[in-house]
Amino acid sequence: MKLFLEKLTDRTTLSEEEMTLAAESLFSEEISDSEIAAFLIALKSKGESSDEIANLVQVLRKKALRITRRFDDVMDNCGTGGDGSQSFNISTTSAFVIAGAGITIAKHGNRSVSSKTGSADVLEKLGVDLQAGPSEVEELLIENGIAFLFAPHIHPKMARIMKIRRELKIATVFNLIGPLTNPVELTSQLLGVYRQDMLEPFSKVLHSLGRKRAVIVNGAGNMDEASLQGTNNLILLDNGNTKRFTLHPEEVNLPVYDNQAIRGGDAAENSQILLNVLKGKKGAYRDTVLLNAGVGIFTNGKAETIQEGVALAKESIDSGKALNKLETLISYNRTKSGVI
Repeated sequence: MKLFLEKLTDRTTLSEEEMTLAAESLFSEEISDSEIAAFLIALKSKGESSDEIANLVQVLRKKALRITRRFDDVMDNCGTGGDGSQSFNISTTSAFVIAGAGITIAKHGNRSVSSKTGSADVLEKLGVDLQAGPSEVEELLIENGIAFLFAPHIHPKMARIMKIRRELKIATVFNLIGPLTNPVELTSQLLGVYRQDMLEPFSKVLHSLGRKRAVIVNGAGNMDEASLQGTNNLILLDNGNTKRFTLHPEEVNLPVYDNQAIRGGDAAENSQILLNVLKGKKGAYRDTVLLNAGVGIFTNGKAETIQEGVALAKESIDSGKALNKLETLISYNRTKSGVI
């Protein structure tokens, strides 16, 4: 670890082998908490390269509980967090809409880190089981087309690092890579980032991780979701080729709202917002979900354009299919617990 720290403090990028060894060292009992903290700070200070991020993610995924089944078509949609917008749980709500459009979603998430309420907080409030193991995740993906993977449960070996992150109280590489550590072999992914300069690096990382298609989006106002406030910046990764483009809500016949219009609250408030959207309540929350779900459906390739994706998202909500995905996820937990 001393060698890696010296290189990072000299602003030298670690090789693939060095980063893999360093990442493995983070889980070693022979490494002290202070050494782990020093590594995270040194890496942040130098600036994480796309190769360093990809190699770290590969090690973290190997340490996770194994999801052995391979799916022909499965995606995830998530933001890195860190945008400070205090918005409601956009990607979580959008996940059910995307699933309702017929796309299998392995939704990887956690409790709140940088926002008031994380995906796990909201889903737990609604009655979704956070302790689903690999076999249950696989069953839900097959039977329901959507499952939730609770990060601390799926990544039990991360407990020590999580403790150190909380003590540091500053953003590190782990604030960026959460959405990348899904142990399911994803074919496509919608990833939101709050830093526009991370669009291209993350497209390279997702390509390294084997995504056939992906969209990385930095929303208007530097949100880590697509935003109705104005122009969004995106990169499409399609079979190794990348294309950078912009998207304004008016281009897909959606209204413009200030980001203040989609602020959320605690788990109870955000869970009610989620339910209201899935039940068809109109307004800024629904339109934001339509935009993000539309981009997600396009990301997967089920829609040839984002406008077509938005239309499929509307149908998913208005038909009740999106709500049914949530209700099935909740009832699965009750059935497993013997509560009918």
